[in-house]
Amino acid sequence: MDFFSILTLVGGLAMFLYGMQVMGDGLEKLSGGKLEKILENLSSNRVKAVLVGAAVTAIIQSSSATTVMVVGFVNSGIMHLSQAVGFIMGANIGTTVTAWILSLAGIESSNFFVRLLNPNSFSPILALIGVVFIVFLHDEKKKDIGNILVGFAVLMFGMNTMSGAVKPLAEVPEFTNILLKFSNPVLGVLAGALLTAVIQSSSASVGILQALCVTGAVRYGAALPIIMGQNIGTCITAMLSSIGATKNAKRAAIVHLYFNIVGTVTFMVVFYVLNGFLHFSFIEEVAGPAGIAVIHSAFNIIATLVLLPFGDMLVKMACATVRDTKEEKVISAEDQEFMILESRFLSNPGIAIEQSKTAARKMAEQSKTALNLSFGLLDDFQEETAFRVEKIEAKVDRYEDELGTYLIKLNQKDLSLEDSHSLSIMLHCIGDFERISDHALSIMKSAKEISEKNARFSDKAVQELHIMEKAVSDIVEKAYSVFANQDMRAAEEIEPLEEVIDELSRELKRRHVNRLRAGECTIEMGFVLSDITTSLERIADHCSNIGVCVTQVHEDLYDTHSHLDTVKNAPGEHFHHELEVARVNYMLP
Repeated sequence: MDFFSILTLVGGLAMFLYGMQVMGDGLEKLSGGKLEKILENLSSNRVKAVLVGAAVTAIIQSSSATTVMVVGFVNSGIMHLSQAVGFIMGANIGTTVTAWILSLAGIESSNFFVRLLNPNSFSPILALIGVVFIVFLHDEKKKDIGNILVGFAVLMFGMNTMSGAVKPLAEVPEFTNILLKFSNPVLGVLAGALLTAVIQSSSASVGILQALCVTGAVRYGAALPIIMGQNIGTCITAMLSSIGATKNAKRAAIVHLYFNIVGTVTFMVVFYVLNGFLHFSFIEEVAGPAGIAVIHSAFNIIATLVLLPFGDMLVKMACATVRDTKEEKVISAEDQEFMILESRFLSNPGIAIEQSKTAARKMAEQSKTALNLSFGLLDDFQEETAFRVEKIEAKVDRYEDELGTYLIKLNQKDLSLEDSHSLSIMLHCIGDFERISDHALSIMKSAKEISEKNARFSDKAVQELHIMEKAVSDIVEKAYSVFANQDMRAAEEIEPLEEVIDELSRELKRRHVNRLRAGECTIEMGFVLSDITTSLERIADHCSNIGVCVTQVHEDLYDTHSHLDTVKNAPGEHFHHELEVARVNYMLP
């Protein structure tokens, strides 16, 4: 094997790994975080967890990605350690699908239709279709499909290049002697683990082993321990991901490691003990790509069936390895709440977007809770409730900081068009949620001032204020529904109601001046009323911002003034009809 053959081998390996990366990224983007949400929301039923873990891994073509997600879920408290066991076992089964796809390259036949089943035959067609999708189509999902097809074609081309480059090695005695040494179970396991740890993909390392099979020098006696080692080596990704994580997240990564180590040791001991008595003849036979796929799948399925009932024992072993300490910092409930913005999810933008949406919805709910509490304080001031409003407002401020920082980091990732829209909406709206909670705090302070001065509004002023509060509560509900559910129908109702709230604010101030002239109210209470109505008016403005932002992002238009002008002066009477309906619903007595 000369220098240029080595270059060809390295180039083939590079294309193989790149093709696998492109295909996996395309599959992840196409899933749009939906597969990961299934992982997050599944119950603790371990059999279901195994099946879903296998399915998700088979689709995204990476057990490492699945286990890193699981570590992230455990670290953020979304998933319990005992739940993670089934997903981890399932991921090991799902990753064997790649080996089966690659084994199709060994199909040989003179029959035209049988030859079409060989990826070498249909991958050029897939590459052509993929390029057309990427270059000529503008639909984001079709481009993702194009990346998947091109990635698969590049992967297969790299596989063929590697196979062609290593074929002459069959005539090199030194190469054959090295492979014979791997028949030693310990050396074989170490070699497989090391190779997989370096490239951080068991699918890729199994593919490389399948490529080496074309030399005819790889026997099942050497391939079997190498495959066992590959399963151990793939744990490196989850182990690295758990650095700096909570103890439970570290334990999840160790469960993955222990599962593969215990499975490998058990399988090897049983196999070689039986071989000592039965003398399996197949271990001296030349290994083929399909045979490698069979061993890879058989080991992971058998290991899962054997160890699944002992999942709790694996958890106990992990807990014994990573022990709790008395000095360990206790994570508060509030800190735990923010851990859903897990930095490990940034490598998987689909799920990071879903986690961000969850955090943004919680932020919105918190600001709405603060507002409702502050309304109650105007009627019956309680120190304990006022303190709750302050605490909630501080939490909403923290949400804005944490979520804003997370979204900026996420914005630097390769996002699908849909995820990019979601991110834009969140970046624009979290500031409005925070300002609404600020105004809730201002209303609480006005209520406190009224209580401390032992003052009160006139009955008419209270009645009028309640109507405006009801209008503001309703516009907040509509705005939050637009944000959470992308409800475009509710978005159309926000602007008319916002105008009515502006009218109510002006009318309440006018009526107060009249009462002041009539001696029915004081100037001091007038200032308080003005502060409250101004806060309510500003809250409506922020709700308008939310509705406009969501609508504009959906329509790919980003001129707010032009949008509002279009809404208010559009052909037809829809806006004016909604305006009149709102005026009737919130009419002052």
